[in-house]
Amino acid sequence: MKVGYVQNSPLFGEKEKNFAQIEKLIDNIQADLIVLPELFATGYTFISKEEALNLAEKINGDTSIFLQQISQKTGAIIVGGFVEKEGSKIYNSSMMIFKEKIIGTYRKIHLYNKEKMWFSPGNKQFMIYEVNNVKIGIMICFDWIFPESARSLALLGADIIAHSANLVLPYCQNAMKTRCLENHVFAITANRIGTEERGKDKFIFTGASQITAFDGEVLSSAPVSEVFVDIIDIDIKAARNKSLNEFNNLFKDRRQELYKL
Repeated sequence: MKVGYVQNSPLFGEKEKNFAQIEKLIDNIQADLIVLPELFATGYTFISKEEALNLAEKINGDTSIFLQQISQKTGAIIVGGFVEKEGSKIYNSSMMIFKEKIIGTYRKIHLYNKEKMWFSPGNKQFMIYEVNNVKIGIMICFDWIFPESARSLALLGADIIAHSANLVLPYCQNAMKTRCLENHVFAITANRIGTEERGKDKFIFTGASQITAFDGEVLSSAPVSEVFVDIIDIDIKAARNKSLNEFNNLFKDRRQELYKL
């Protein structure tokens, strides 16, 4: 299975220019799954809820149309982040597209920092989506710090986690080795680069997008400050074996009767 990520440097509020940047980056690429960063077309550093609302769209808006176009061009399942509008609420969401079809959306459950001022927290449970006999789960950025996120997706049967991100903390890339190992899943963490300074806030994004194997091995790592695309081959079936050895199985060995959560 050919999987990969795009690491971009979006211009705040410039959707069409950011669409064009992504389209140029994936020109002539063929793959099975490509993950784009969180909020890849809008930028991240909002200064008011009204500003975020102005950049929000319904599920069948401009972003879904663009993702359908690049899915058909690359042949890939595409996962990417956008500001989702539903009624008076907006969500930090990620959308999965395959060709002309919206497969599903996920609304970020664990909001980071001032995201809590602009977005409503996700109100849907983690889900997996099966496309071309591959089970894909979605999480967004700060979800990584809560082990329940990846574990929930793994227990639902995820082979691979599409992890769109706008990372500013230096811990995630290392943590994803553990998340993948403890669940025997692959993960694609698609981060962005650049600095956004707006209002009183300044965020420096850490780049270093990463593909992590089921055993914790880093299969691909992007530069920290360069726009970058990588596509690699993985054996997705390797994620379906949850045994560590003859005697230990990651899921069967769980002692749920003794856990208090």
